[in-house]
Amino acid sequence: MVVVQVFDSFVVEDADDGAGGVYGQQCLFLLEGGLRRILSGMKRWYPSLITVLLVLGMSAYLIVRWNYPINFADIWSRDNQAKNTQSDVGKTPDVKAVPKDILERRQKHHLRPLTELEDGTKIQNLPNGIYGFSMCSVVSLSATHDDTFPLEIHKHHDGIVYYIGYASDEHVGKYLALEKNFHILMSTHSSERTPTLFEIPVEFVSKCESHPSKDGYLFDLFIVAIPELQT
Repeated sequence: MVVVQVFDSFVVEDADDGAGGVYGQQCLFLLEGGLRRILSGMKRWYPSLITVLLVLGMSAYLIVRWNYPINFADIWSRDNQAKNTQSDVGKTPDVKAVPKDILERRQKHHLRPLTELEDGTKIQNLPNGIYGFSMCSVVSLSATHDDTFPLEIHKHHDGIVYYIGYASDEHVGKYLALEKNFHILMSTHSSERTPTLFEIPVEFVSKCESHPSKDGYLFDLFIVAIPELQT
């Protein structure tokens, strides 16, 4: 005789006769019933458990959002800036606003800016078809347009190097008339005194002097004579 306790109920099983099978079935039935009651009780707790988890999740999100606000516009801006920086690797164009007429002059002659490797290179060692910035001497070119290198220089595809700037119509007229022994006051900015954009080969200028002005720099170009270009 074996005594079995199942969920506070006692079942007597006689191992020596055929009644043991009946008692075994009763134990299994009682066991299944107990499990169903446990599972039914757990199901009643599911909604409450899910609600608690959702509340905890929302609370954690609000705490993080409050203490560490995310500026998606700033992230987008930084991402675009990083992409633009990567696309400009190898080039160092001037960052100041460029007048439209100068941009058109660059495009007309198919000129490109200096690369980082070319920055500071002597003018004779630079390839044709580029533009950069320098002072009167034009010993070398810089890729950056600033107060140290305010004068724009173009090196055309034929190898001729030009000063680029603005002057008065009167001074530009003297240049176009091929006069001798005259001065051209050239500015890096357009103004009432210097409204006209023009270019002149560096080799035409006998002397160049720079003078600070309220608009940047004023360059005094002295031309002895305009040599005849070979065609």
